[in-house]
Amino acid sequence: MLSVALVLFICFMERAQRRVLIQYPKRQTARGMQQERSHLPIKINTAGVIPPIFASSLLLMPLTVLQWAGNQANSQGGASDWLITISTFLQHGSPAYELLYGVGIAFFCFFYTAVQFNSEETADNLKRHGGFIPGVRPGKATEAYFDYLLNRITVVGAAYLVFICLIPDLVSTQAGLTNLRLGGTSLLIVVNVTMDTVSQIQSHLIAHQYGDLIKKAKLKTTPRRR
Repeated sequence: MLSVALVLFICFMERAQRRVLIQYPKRQTARGMQQERSHLPIKINTAGVIPPIFASSLLLMPLTVLQWAGNQANSQGGASDWLITISTFLQHGSPAYELLYGVGIAFFCFFYTAVQFNSEETADNLKRHGGFIPGVRPGKATEAYFDYLLNRITVVGAAYLVFICLIPDLVSTQAGLTNLRLGGTSLLIVVNVTMDTVSQIQSHLIAHQYGDLIKKAKLKTTPRRR
């Protein structure tokens, strides 16, 4: 039941987005003066599955070094107590590990979102093509608006990723399922890959249908040779 609820929640959050209204100056058309409008979609989870992967890899590095140091100490005659203490402190499922894991996910979520979405470049492109956000002046004001909006959205996205990655581990630890863990990161990756695969299949089918329609239209409009 928990797995089904998490899968539905992941699907909802991965599809969720903030649509920013973009307007363009009025242009003369056959129907008169019309104003074009479009939307700039910003996903709630812009970073995807990158933050959990980076956070888990970063926490795995000191454990690997400590394990290697412990093996070297055992071969030389006795391991140090501080190695055992730190290894137990950073063991998967411990409160310290879960806390550092959550902080790492939030940090990499903000970091990767800032790298992926360039507010200055987006604002310049809108200004170059004549687009603007209603109530926001083009240029620096639009860039500041994007930064403000992206920070608020990333807070929700980071909280969502921390919840998905930590809740299954905490539930498994409280239930005593040490051997069978419900990995939130693994579930997140599987759902994202499945959704991307379905989207690519739908895009391919739509493109194939349009291709068939274009071929039929060309055959109907081809003039007959005498």
